[in-house]
Amino acid sequence: MESATIHNHQLPSRSVTSLVMAIAMLVLGGLLFSGCAPAVVGVGTAAVAASSTEKGITTSVSDGLVFTKIQDNFLKTDATLSQFVDVNVNDGAVLLTGKVKTPEEKVLATKLTWEVRGVREVVNEIQVTDKSSIKDFAKDLAASAQLRGKLIADTSLSSLNFSIDVVNGTVYLSGVAADAEEMNRVVSHARELRFAQQVVNYITLRTDQRD
Repeated sequence: MESATIHNHQLPSRSVTSLVMAIAMLVLGGLLFSGCAPAVVGVGTAAVAASSTEKGITTSVSDGLVFTKIQDNFLKTDATLSQFVDVNVNDGAVLLTGKVKTPEEKVLATKLTWEVRGVREVVNEIQVTDKSSIKDFAKDLAASAQLRGKLIADTSLSSLNFSIDVVNGTVYLSGVAADAEEMNRVVSHARELRFAQQVVNYITLRTDQRD
C-alpha cells in the first residue's frame, strides 16, 4: 500500500504579512463598530480630516474654536443668525453664507464675526431677502467697490483685515486694525466716498481683547 504523501506548502513571507494585516484590520473594525473604542474613532477621524486637507490638526482645532465662538456670538445677540447663516472657517478666514431678512442683520453677522479672536478675514456672501428696505442698491454697490479699491491701493494698510457694508448710503466698517493710525486711515477713505452719507465704525484694534 502506497503511503500518502503530504506536501507542506509554506506561504511566502509577504503573504503571511498581508494575512496578519488583514486579520488585524478585521479585529480593529470589530472594536470600532462595537463601540468599544470611541477614543480611537475620534483620533482617527481627526487624523483623516487633517491629512485630507492642507491644514494640520492644530489649525483644524483653532478653526473649530473660532467657529464655536462665532456661533456663540450669534446665539447671544440674535439667535436667528445661527439658524440662517452658515459659517465656514479655513485657517482663520471666515465665509458667511445663507439668507437673512434685512441688511442690518447681514452687517451684524459681519461685526460679530470680527469680534472673535483668531479671525483674519471675513467674506460675507449672505443674501438679503427683503429688498424693500434697500433704496439705492446700485449706489451702495458702487460705493463699496470704490472703497475696497481705495483700501487695496493704500499700501500702508492690509485691506483683507477689513469688511465693508454699505446700506442706503451708510458705510459700515468692521475688522481689526494694527493700530489707531491704520483704523483712522480706513475711516478717512470711507468718508471721502461720493455716496457716503454716514460712516459707522465697528473696527477694533489688535491690542483690544476679543473673545
